[in-house]
Amino acid sequence: MHLIRSILFAIVLTVVTVPYALFATLLFWLPPMTRHRLITSWVPIMMWVIRHVLGIRYRVIGAENIPAGPAVVLSKHQSAWETIALQVIFPPLCYVLKRELLRVPFFGWALGRIPGIAIDRSAGKDALTQVVEQGRERLKEGLWVVVFPEGTRVAPGATLRYKPGGAILAKRAGVPVVPVAHNAGEFWRRNAFIKRPGEIVVSIGPVIDVKGAKATDVNEQAEAWIEGEMRRLFPHLYREEAGMPPAAGDAAAEDEGN
Repeated sequence: MHLIRSILFAIVLTVVTVPYALFATLLFWLPPMTRHRLITSWVPIMMWVIRHVLGIRYRVIGAENIPAGPAVVLSKHQSAWETIALQVIFPPLCYVLKRELLRVPFFGWALGRIPGIAIDRSAGKDALTQVVEQGRERLKEGLWVVVFPEGTRVAPGATLRYKPGGAILAKRAGVPVVPVAHNAGEFWRRNAFIKRPGEIVVSIGPVIDVKGAKATDVNEQAEAWIEGEMRRLFPHLYREEAGMPPAAGDAAAEDEGN
């Protein structure tokens, strides 16, 4: 059944995305925020498909922590799900993404028309400059900025070093940081064609004020909250870390994702 759902989802995704991408390429003459509003109307459509075709639901904890003005969101990154879902959970936003994604047929073309932050990850320290310069412009335009501090999709239960780019952007722009934890990778694993139904829990943490704080301290606060929340909400993902064998269901899901 999971395979049938996933095949149907792939078909619907293609049928919906291709015309949207072609539509997006025709909007180059419109103001950035107008392009953003029109192109991201794709998002609620796909969220409906994800819920009703794949059977993936979600629940938000801590929505009251979302501040009124623009902020930098530092989030766990486990799958493609959160790149879609965060757009309906938060006010209008953009992502820090690798420039190569803009060359992906159809999907990348549409991304190129949405105000965002496309960086050359091979540029070393210059990549951070790109994040800060472009990020400040997006924040001035009224967009939130989402940064995945681990830099790539990470399997559920794993952790990579948190890079400070998002915290540095927040500090330079004078906007708060909002930490986010979730378990999307349990149902939508990295590079896995087959998705599994279930409920994703998205937890939004207390705002981290950057005033009077060093960017490194802000980054450490965000990491501490996110990783602590992951272990509080999803202890089954960290059984090995606690010296316990993985649950049978986790091992089966891992096999399914490969």
